[in-house]
Amino acid sequence: MKFTLSAEQRDFAAALHDLLSGSDTPAAVRAWSRGDHEPGLKVWRNLAGMGVLELLGESDIEAADVVVAFEAFGYHAVPGPLIESVVVAPLLLPGNTEIVTVLAPPEVPFALDADIARVVLRLDGGKAARMAVEEATPVSSIDPARRLFRVRGTAEESIVDADVARAFDYAVLAVAAQLLGAGQWLLDTAVAYAQQRHQYGRPIGGYQAIKHLLADVVTRLELARPLIHGAAVAIDGSAASVTRDVSAAKVAAGDAAYLAARTALQVHGAIGFTAEHDLGLWLTKVRALVGAWGGGAFHRRRVLEGLG
Repeated sequence: MKFTLSAEQRDFAAALHDLLSGSDTPAAVRAWSRGDHEPGLKVWRNLAGMGVLELLGESDIEAADVVVAFEAFGYHAVPGPLIESVVVAPLLLPGNTEIVTVLAPPEVPFALDADIARVVLRLDGGKAARMAVEEATPVSSIDPARRLFRVRGTAEESIVDADVARAFDYAVLAVAAQLLGAGQWLLDTAVAYAQQRHQYGRPIGGYQAIKHLLADVVTRLELARPLIHGAAVAIDGSAASVTRDVSAAKVAAGDAAYLAARTALQVHGAIGFTAEHDLGLWLTKVRALVGAWGGGAFHRRRVLEGLG
Protein backbone atom coordinates (compact mmCIF):
# COMPACT_ATOMS: atom_id res chain seq x y z
CA MET A 1 0.00 0.00 0.00
CA LYS A 2 1.51 3.33 -1.11
CA PHE A 3 1.17 6.31 1.22
CA THR A 4 3.62 8.74 -0.42
CA LEU A 5 2.27 11.81 -2.20
CA SER A 6 2.74 12.21 -5.93
CA ALA A 7 4.80 15.07 -7.36
CA GLU A 8 1.55 16.80 -8.36
CA GLN A 9 0.17 16.53 -4.84
CA ARG A 10 3.39 17.92 -3.36
CA ASP A 11 3.18 20.84 -5.80
CA PHE A 12 -0.48 21.30 -4.84
CA ALA A 13 0.47 21.46 -1.15
CA ALA A 14 3.28 23.96 -1.83
CA ALA A 15 0.96 26.20 -3.87
CA LEU A 16 -1.65 26.15 -1.10
CA HIS A 17 0.91 27.08 1.55
CA ASP A 18 2.23 29.92 -0.63
CA LEU A 19 -1.27 31.29 -1.13
CA LEU A 20 -2.36 30.98 2.50
CA SER A 21 0.93 32.29 3.92
CA GLY A 22 0.20 35.62 2.26
CA SER A 23 -3.47 35.73 3.26
CA ASP A 24 -3.09 36.84 6.91
CA THR A 25 -5.39 34.09 8.14
CA PRO A 26 -4.92 35.01 11.85
CA ALA A 27 -6.59 38.37 11.15
CA ALA A 28 -9.34 36.59 9.22
CA VAL A 29 -9.89 34.18 12.13
CA ARG A 30 -10.14 37.04 14.63
CA ALA A 31 -12.62 38.87 12.40
CA TRP A 32 -14.67 35.67 11.89
CA SER A 33 -14.87 35.28 15.67
CA ARG A 34 -16.47 38.74 15.86
CA GLY A 35 -19.00 37.89 13.16
CA ASP A 36 -17.13 39.77 10.43
CA HIS A 37 -16.91 37.16 7.68
CA GLU A 38 -15.52 39.27 4.85
CA PRO A 39 -11.76 38.69 5.51
CA GLY A 40 -12.35 34.95 5.78
CA LEU A 41 -14.53 34.86 2.68
CA LYS A 42 -11.77 36.73 0.85
CA VAL A 43 -9.49 33.79 1.68
CA TRP A 44 -12.18 31.48 0.29
CA ARG A 45 -12.34 33.57 -2.89
CA ASN A 46 -8.56 33.35 -3.24
CA LEU A 47 -8.81 29.57 -2.93
CA ALA A 48 -11.64 29.52 -5.46
CA GLY A 49 -9.60 31.69 -7.82
CA MET A 50 -6.80 29.15 -7.60
CA GLY A 51 -9.34 26.44 -8.47
CA VAL A 52 -8.95 24.66 -5.13
CA LEU A 53 -12.60 24.65 -4.07
CA GLU A 54 -13.75 23.53 -7.51
CA LEU A 55 -11.13 20.78 -7.53
CA LEU A 56 -12.21 19.46 -4.14
CA GLY A 57 -15.82 19.42 -5.32
CA GLU A 58 -15.17 17.18 -8.30
CA SER A 59 -16.77 13.74 -8.13
CA ASP A 60 -13.55 11.94 -9.09
CA ILE A 61 -11.31 13.74 -6.59
CA GLU A 62 -8.89 11.47 -4.76
CA ALA A 63 -9.18 11.35 -0.99
CA ALA A 64 -5.44 12.02 -0.77
CA ASP A 65 -6.04 15.40 -2.44
CA VAL A 66 -8.61 16.20 0.24
CA VAL A 67 -6.01 15.30 2.88
CA VAL A 68 -3.41 17.57 1.26
CA ALA A 69 -5.83 20.50 1.10
CA PHE A 70 -7.23 20.17 4.60
CA GLU A 71 -3.82 19.70 6.15
CA ALA A 72 -2.95 23.09 4.65
CA PHE A 73 -6.27 24.56 5.85
CA GLY A 74 -5.51 23.31 9.36
CA TYR A 75 -1.93 24.61 9.27
CA HIS A 76 -3.18 28.09 8.38
CA ALA A 77 -6.39 27.91 10.48
CA VAL A 78 -8.66 28.86 7.56
CA PRO A 79 -12.10 29.69 9.06
CA GLY A 80 -15.52 28.65 7.86
CA PRO A 81 -17.52 25.50 7.00
CA LEU A 82 -15.05 24.18 4.43
CA ILE A 83 -15.65 20.52 5.25
CA GLU A 84 -19.37 20.97 4.90
CA SER A 85 -19.19 23.07 1.72
CA VAL A 86 -16.39 21.46 -0.31
CA VAL A 87 -16.33 17.87 0.98
CA VAL A 88 -19.77 16.82 2.21
CA ALA A 89 -21.97 18.93 -0.09
CA PRO A 90 -20.43 17.75 -3.40
CA LEU A 91 -21.07 14.15 -2.39
CA LEU A 92 -24.70 14.81 -1.52
CA LEU A 93 -25.56 17.85 -3.66
CA PRO A 94 -23.53 17.63 -6.88
CA GLY A 95 -23.26 20.98 -8.61
CA ASN A 96 -23.96 23.03 -5.48
CA THR A 97 -22.02 26.31 -5.37
CA GLU A 98 -23.39 27.79 -2.17
CA ILE A 99 -21.99 27.75 1.37
CA VAL A 100 -23.33 24.71 3.19
CA THR A 101 -23.54 23.66 6.80
CA VAL A 102 -24.49 20.27 8.19
CA LEU A 103 -26.35 18.72 11.11
CA ALA A 104 -25.66 15.04 11.79
CA PRO A 105 -26.85 14.35 15.35
CA PRO A 106 -25.69 13.14 17.76
CA GLU A 107 -22.08 13.48 16.52
CA VAL A 108 -22.71 16.86 14.88
CA PRO A 109 -25.47 18.40 17.01
CA PHE A 110 -24.91 22.03 15.97
CA ALA A 111 -24.63 23.68 12.56
CA LEU A 112 -21.31 25.43 11.92
CA ASP A 113 -21.64 29.02 10.66
CA ALA A 114 -25.36 28.69 10.01
CA ASP A 115 -25.56 32.50 9.92
CA ILE A 116 -23.80 32.62 6.53
CA ALA A 117 -24.73 29.21 5.09
CA ARG A 118 -27.31 29.26 2.31
CA VAL A 119 -27.99 25.52 2.61
CA VAL A 120 -28.46 23.42 5.76
CA LEU A 121 -28.23 19.65 5.34
CA ARG A 122 -29.45 17.19 7.94
CA LEU A 123 -27.97 13.70 7.98
CA ASP A 124 -29.95 11.25 10.05
CA GLY A 125 -30.24 7.46 9.99
CA GLY A 126 -28.56 7.08 6.61
CA LYS A 127 -30.83 9.70 5.03
CA ALA A 128 -30.09 13.27 3.97
CA ALA A 129 -32.37 16.24 3.46
CA ARG A 130 -32.19 19.98 2.94
CA MET A 131 -33.71 21.85 5.87
CA ALA A 132 -36.06 24.80 5.85
CA VAL A 133 -34.60 26.75 8.78
CA GLU A 134 -37.07 28.43 11.09
CA GLU A 135 -34.67 29.49 13.83
CA ALA A 136 -30.88 29.48 14.37
CA THR A 137 -29.69 30.18 17.90
CA PRO A 138 -25.98 30.79 18.63
CA VAL A 139 -24.27 28.29 20.94
CA SER A 140 -21.04 29.02 22.79
CA SER A 141 -17.93 27.29 21.42
CA ILE A 142 -14.49 26.78 22.89
CA ASP A 143 -13.20 28.14 19.57
CA PRO A 144 -14.86 31.52 18.89
CA ALA A 145 -14.06 31.15 15.19
CA ARG A 146 -16.16 27.95 15.03
CA ARG A 147 -19.51 29.71 15.31
CA LEU A 148 -22.08 27.07 16.25
CA PHE A 149 -25.85 27.31 15.99
CA ARG A 150 -28.76 25.26 17.30
CA VAL A 151 -30.98 25.04 14.23
CA ARG A 152 -34.70 24.37 14.30
CA GLY A 153 -36.64 23.63 11.14
CA THR A 154 -38.22 21.01 8.96
CA ALA A 155 -37.02 18.74 6.17
CA GLU A 156 -37.67 20.67 2.99
CA GLU A 157 -36.30 18.30 0.37
CA SER A 158 -35.05 14.72 0.75
CA ILE A 159 -31.93 13.80 -1.19
CA VAL A 160 -32.45 10.62 -3.17
CA ASP A 161 -29.70 7.97 -3.21
CA ALA A 162 -27.54 9.95 -0.80
CA ASP A 163 -24.47 8.00 0.37
CA VAL A 164 -24.52 9.47 3.86
CA ALA A 165 -21.99 7.01 5.28
CA ARG A 166 -19.41 7.93 2.65
CA ALA A 167 -20.01 11.66 3.17
CA PHE A 168 -19.60 11.24 6.93
CA ASP A 169 -16.36 9.28 6.53
CA TYR A 170 -14.97 11.89 4.13
CA ALA A 171 -15.77 14.60 6.70
CA VAL A 172 -14.00 12.65 9.45
CA LEU A 173 -10.95 12.24 7.20
CA ALA A 174 -10.90 15.97 6.47
CA VAL A 175 -11.07 16.81 10.20
CA ALA A 176 -8.17 14.44 10.85
CA ALA A 177 -6.14 16.18 8.16
CA GLN A 178 -7.01 19.59 9.65
CA LEU A 179 -5.84 18.39 13.05
CA LEU A 180 -2.58 17.14 11.56
CA GLY A 181 -1.98 20.51 9.90
CA ALA A 182 -2.84 22.46 13.04
CA GLY A 183 -0.57 20.21 15.11
CA GLN A 184 2.28 20.78 12.66
CA TRP A 185 1.83 24.57 12.92
CA LEU A 186 1.92 24.35 16.71
CA LEU A 187 5.09 22.26 16.54
CA ASP A 188 6.79 24.60 14.06
CA THR A 189 5.83 27.63 16.15
CA ALA A 190 7.09 26.04 19.36
CA VAL A 191 10.40 25.07 17.73
CA ALA A 192 10.89 28.59 16.37
CA TYR A 193 10.12 30.11 19.77
CA ALA A 194 12.48 27.69 21.55
CA GLN A 195 15.26 28.82 19.23
CA GLN A 196 14.60 32.51 19.88
CA ARG A 197 13.78 32.58 23.60
CA HIS A 198 16.89 32.75 25.79
CA GLN A 199 17.17 31.69 29.41
CA TYR A 200 20.38 31.76 31.42
CA GLY A 201 22.30 32.94 28.37
CA ARG A 202 21.22 30.23 25.90
CA PRO A 203 18.17 29.35 23.77
CA ILE A 204 15.65 27.28 25.71
CA GLY A 205 15.60 24.87 22.78
CA GLY A 206 19.09 23.81 23.79
CA TYR A 207 17.84 22.31 27.05
CA GLN A 208 17.24 18.57 27.05
CA ALA A 209 13.81 18.82 28.66
CA ILE A 210 12.51 21.06 25.86
CA LYS A 211 14.07 18.81 23.21
CA HIS A 212 12.29 15.78 24.66
CA LEU A 213 8.92 17.57 24.74
CA LEU A 214 9.21 18.61 21.10
CA ALA A 215 10.51 15.20 20.02
CA ASP A 216 7.44 13.55 21.54
CA VAL A 217 5.21 15.80 19.42
CA VAL A 218 7.17 14.99 16.25
CA THR A 219 6.75 11.29 16.95
CA ARG A 220 3.00 11.51 17.54
CA LEU A 221 2.38 13.61 14.43
CA GLU A 222 4.46 11.32 12.23
CA LEU A 223 2.67 8.26 13.58
CA ALA A 224 -0.71 9.85 12.79
CA ARG A 225 0.25 10.82 9.24
CA PRO A 226 0.32 7.29 7.69
CA LEU A 227 -2.99 6.46 9.36
CA ILE A 228 -4.57 9.46 7.64
CA HIS A 229 -3.09 8.61 4.26
CA GLY A 230 -3.99 4.95 4.77
CA ALA A 231 -7.59 5.98 5.42
CA ALA A 232 -7.55 8.02 2.19
CA VAL A 233 -6.36 4.95 0.28
CA ALA A 234 -9.14 2.89 1.90
CA ILE A 235 -11.79 5.43 0.86
CA ASP A 236 -10.57 5.54 -2.73
CA GLY A 237 -10.52 1.76 -2.86
CA SER A 238 -13.94 1.41 -1.19
CA ALA A 239 -12.33 -0.95 1.29
CA ALA A 240 -14.48 -2.73 3.85
CA SER A 241 -12.29 -1.21 6.57
CA VAL A 242 -13.06 2.45 5.69
CA THR A 243 -15.05 3.22 8.83
CA ARG A 244 -12.38 1.72 11.07
CA ASP A 245 -9.55 3.43 9.19
CA VAL A 246 -10.97 6.95 9.19
CA SER A 247 -11.87 6.68 12.87
CA ALA A 248 -8.37 5.44 13.74
CA ALA A 249 -6.94 8.38 11.78
CA LYS A 250 -9.19 10.86 13.62
CA VAL A 251 -8.20 9.49 17.03
CA ALA A 252 -4.48 9.51 16.26
CA ALA A 253 -4.56 12.98 14.71
CA GLY A 254 -6.62 14.36 17.58
CA ASP A 255 -4.29 12.95 20.22
CA ALA A 256 -1.20 14.20 18.35
CA ALA A 257 -2.59 17.70 17.79
CA TYR A 258 -3.73 17.95 21.42
CA LEU A 259 -0.23 17.00 22.59
CA ALA A 260 1.20 19.59 20.20
CA ALA A 261 -1.12 22.22 21.67
CA ARG A 262 -0.19 21.40 25.27
CA THR A 263 3.52 21.33 24.43
CA ALA A 264 3.43 24.59 22.46
CA LEU A 265 1.73 26.31 25.37
CA GLN A 266 4.26 24.87 27.81
CA VAL A 267 7.19 26.03 25.66
CA HIS A 268 5.76 29.53 25.21
CA GLY A 269 4.84 29.97 28.85
CA ALA A 270 2.63 32.87 29.94
CA ILE A 271 2.76 34.68 26.60
CA GLY A 272 0.81 31.82 25.06
CA PHE A 273 -2.20 32.73 27.23
CA THR A 274 -2.45 36.28 25.87
CA ALA A 275 -5.22 37.15 23.42
CA GLU A 276 -2.75 39.06 21.26
CA HIS A 277 -0.60 36.02 20.54
CA ASP A 278 -1.61 33.88 17.55
CA LEU A 279 -0.95 30.68 19.50
CA GLY A 280 -4.37 30.87 21.12
CA LEU A 281 -6.12 30.71 17.75
CA TRP A 282 -4.66 27.26 17.10
CA LEU A 283 -5.02 26.06 20.71
CA THR A 284 -8.77 26.61 20.72
CA LYS A 285 -9.18 25.30 17.17
CA VAL A 286 -7.46 22.02 18.03
CA ARG A 287 -9.55 21.60 21.15
CA ALA A 288 -12.74 22.12 19.13
CA LEU A 289 -11.71 19.90 16.21
CA VAL A 290 -10.91 16.99 18.55
CA GLY A 291 -14.64 16.74 19.19
CA ALA A 292 -15.85 17.73 15.71
CA TRP A 293 -17.60 15.04 13.62
CA GLY A 294 -17.46 12.64 16.56
CA GLY A 295 -15.35 12.70 19.70
CA GLY A 296 -12.67 10.29 20.83
CA ALA A 297 -15.03 7.82 22.51
CA PHE A 298 -17.25 7.58 19.41
CA HIS A 299 -14.33 6.92 17.06
CA ARG A 300 -12.57 4.50 19.40
CA ARG A 301 -15.81 2.53 19.53
CA ARG A 302 -15.95 2.45 15.73
CA VAL A 303 -12.35 1.18 15.61
CA LEU A 304 -13.19 -1.53 18.15
CA GLU A 305 -16.27 -2.57 16.19
CA GLY A 306 -14.23 -2.64 12.99
CA LEU A 307 -11.63 -4.88 14.55
CA GLY A 308 -14.29 -7.13 16.00
